[in-house]
Amino acid sequence: MTTKHPLDPLTTTEMARAVKTARTRLSLPQTARFANIELHEPDKAAVLAFSPGDAIVRQAFMVIFDTRTNETLELVVDLQAGEIARRTVVPVSDPPYGQPAVILEEFHTVASVCRADAGWRTALKRRGFSDADIELVWIDPFVAGNFGEEVSRGRRAINAVCYYRADAADCPYMHPVEGLVAVVDLIGKTVIELRDDHLDTPFPTKRYDYEKGTIATRTDQKALHITQPDGPSFTVDGWHVSWQKWRFRVGFTPREGLVLHQLGYDDGGRHRPIIYRASVDEMVVPYGDTGMSHYWKSAFDAGEVGLGKCANALELGCDCLGHIHYFDVPSTDDFGAPMLMKNAICMHEEDYGILWKHAEFRTGSSETRRSRRLVISFFATVGNYDYGFYWYLYQDGTIQLETKLTGIVQTAAVPDAAGYRGGMMGPGLGGPIHQHIFNARLHMHLDGQGNSVTEHEFVGQPWGEKNPYGNAFDLTTRVLTHEQEACRIADGASGRFWKIINPNQRNDAGNHPGYKLVATASPLLLAQPDSSVAKRAAFATHHLWVTPYAAAERFAAGMYINKSQGGEGLPKYIKQGRSIENTELVVWHSFGHTHFCKPEDLPVMPVEYAGFTLKPNNFFGRNPGIDVAPGKDGHSTSKGSCCPE
Repeated sequence: MTTKHPLDPLTTTEMARAVKTARTRLSLPQTARFANIELHEPDKAAVLAFSPGDAIVRQAFMVIFDTRTNETLELVVDLQAGEIARRTVVPVSDPPYGQPAVILEEFHTVASVCRADAGWRTALKRRGFSDADIELVWIDPFVAGNFGEEVSRGRRAINAVCYYRADAADCPYMHPVEGLVAVVDLIGKTVIELRDDHLDTPFPTKRYDYEKGTIATRTDQKALHITQPDGPSFTVDGWHVSWQKWRFRVGFTPREGLVLHQLGYDDGGRHRPIIYRASVDEMVVPYGDTGMSHYWKSAFDAGEVGLGKCANALELGCDCLGHIHYFDVPSTDDFGAPMLMKNAICMHEEDYGILWKHAEFRTGSSETRRSRRLVISFFATVGNYDYGFYWYLYQDGTIQLETKLTGIVQTAAVPDAAGYRGGMMGPGLGGPIHQHIFNARLHMHLDGQGNSVTEHEFVGQPWGEKNPYGNAFDLTTRVLTHEQEACRIADGASGRFWKIINPNQRNDAGNHPGYKLVATASPLLLAQPDSSVAKRAAFATHHLWVTPYAAAERFAAGMYINKSQGGEGLPKYIKQGRSIENTELVVWHSFGHTHFCKPEDLPVMPVEYAGFTLKPNNFFGRNPGIDVAPGKDGHSTSKGSCCPE
């Protein structure tokens, strides 16, 4: 694909050039691995000043580590010059001990290391496993966190739990081997610690199959076809998309996955910017189980593995339905070899019910408009869990992010259900209580660079001169002035919400144009404030954070969260105490789902939803969807039309 814009993702050709430059200029050994290669995004001012035909400066950002020595480098490669523009050594052996994300090769390494370890095999044999059984054991590498132990201080290590399989088709997560954890040194390629509770808890044996051909499926489901005979309403030019007055660019990184750039709306003959860059930059899955096999589980699936690296190749009729446009995403493997992730991003239109409606009984008139939304999505499978990330754009200017949580629960063997902290799912099979908390990073550009954030609550007024009938209530407003003041928690009782506004402009009603963040008052991190996971996932302790834009402040939990002791990211950013009034802002929003497991989650859990919405609030002069045409969509078995022309 030809590069047309400074924010276009790197092509496979550019990735190959970056890898060749790094290998040549640094004489990299054969043991070098490429944990991350992506576009080094240019300065915002340069992007905004760009016009088609201008020269484009292209740079690649890379993270490389040596699987023999653990030496880790950050590089910025000038692709035109074939030179290294910046080289930085990452101090992985010094506090906070952060490491690059785990790579696919290392997941395979863990299995071979465990199978070769005599102590690990002995522990399984004591539990009744034969040599043949051991070869069928499912070994599940799981990022280990940092609890201050020696193995976490600068050492590239990962934990491994395991599951029984009766045969290759058996779903292993239904048969957890409890109380056995191998700590594997990924550099030394040895088991450096074997944690064995010696309780020899029997593993659950009941099967829960789910793959095609293993269960009887329904026979009364008729075909459902979604067609657009005139084609879709969107247009795509490379990575640029236009749809129903919306304009934006699609991006993708190995860590975040899908990124939306320069999202804006055409209003009355002018294009109005709203968000410069939007992504899910981090997530954490903290477990509430104190058992030896589970207490340390707190996966940061973006920073420790990479959501983009785990993107699925989406399939028509399964993952996406309708008239689909797929984006193939350039990527590289662990060795730096370029490849194309086919169908990594899916884009299509959906009907979404009623956009607006009014039936006037006095005149007999009735007007109804159906809502349509544009869906831009990708799915990432990280081990046992599957996460869908769906950005929705609506005709009335609304922006929504919805995460879809599905996949398989990390289970536990529970011999006695009495007193078990998690949820019992089957005979002897438990699901540890846990959370999924995501963070969305929204680099705002609402009608220009100067933005502020205001907080609002609904408050009932006491009886008195201002409330003689007892019915009065008001909306309070205050401006959040500095970043430490802007660590806020949603409150459903008061309907607390936040608006991003442009204080330099006013609409016809005299108000500043803005967008309202509609947040769900869902549970935040439930671990104790001084716990390991709370130190590492401080972003999950508030629904809202606001910081002035700084190029280096990209991730809510910091750049290198794998094996980090914590303290990086948002808590470190806000210590600077900077002003957030009328400036270039980044709004960070944490949201999620707290999961108490149940039998209905077996063997693959139905989708759970979490997310947020950005609603225009004083941004437009009227309902921006008022000009949507009466619908001609759909086929019905009934006669008549609800909105004839």
